Amino acid sequence: MQPEPTCPRCGGPLRAPGLWSSAWECATHGAVHPFHVLPHPGREPLEHVVALARVPVWMRWPMPASWVVSGFGYAGDERTGARATLLSMNGAGPLGGPCEMVVVAEEPGVGLGARYAGLPGPDPGDGFDQGAPHAKVETHGHPTALWALDGVDGRAAFVGEAMAQWLWVVVWPDAAGVLLYDGLALVDLRERPVCPDVDFAPLSERLRPPAV
Repeated sequence: MQPEPTCPRCGGPLRAPGLWSSAWECATHGAVHPFHVLPHPGREPLEHVVALARVPVWMRWPMPASWVVSGFGYAGDERTGARATLLSMNGAGPLGGPCEMVVVAEEPGVGLGARYAGLPGPDPGDGFDQGAPHAKVETHGHPTALWALDGVDGRAAFVGEAMAQWLWVVVWPDAAGVLLYDGLALVDLRERPVCPDVDFAPLSERLRPPAV
């Protein structure tokens, strides 16, 4: 059963569109793009997200042998298309122990990336890109600059722009952020089929809606 969509900015419940409004509404953040999490990660649900996407669906590639896809979701609906996408991956961290990486692509103002980065959002705010970038990832075969964000606990959060959209990469634990300094490459699944060698895991706890 598909869970009810939630607010991309806070994870709270939404009021569905009705007679007087076509918008999904959060009591705190007003009209938002509803965030849907596919409850059972697998190839067909991921292909559904890719088909809806109006922004990239980024995945680490090549995926190391120990890494799996542990969830994905999108903000939007059948009418608007997916205005933000999220993909979560888990595997062995570069310094030992487990690691989780969440990659978000989104239009400005959606707020999903800021939520997972632990920021009030909806965007990274002024001045995040002052000075030289702290890391670079490869997108479409080209280096893409990312800046590390301050003020987040227990995670390493980076943000930049790719294909005129926000690109957020958030890694737990924070020490595993060194992944971003090691030639990380991302592919847009809209431009290539989901590789049959990709393995899927049960849904990440970080993608489950908050308990009410």
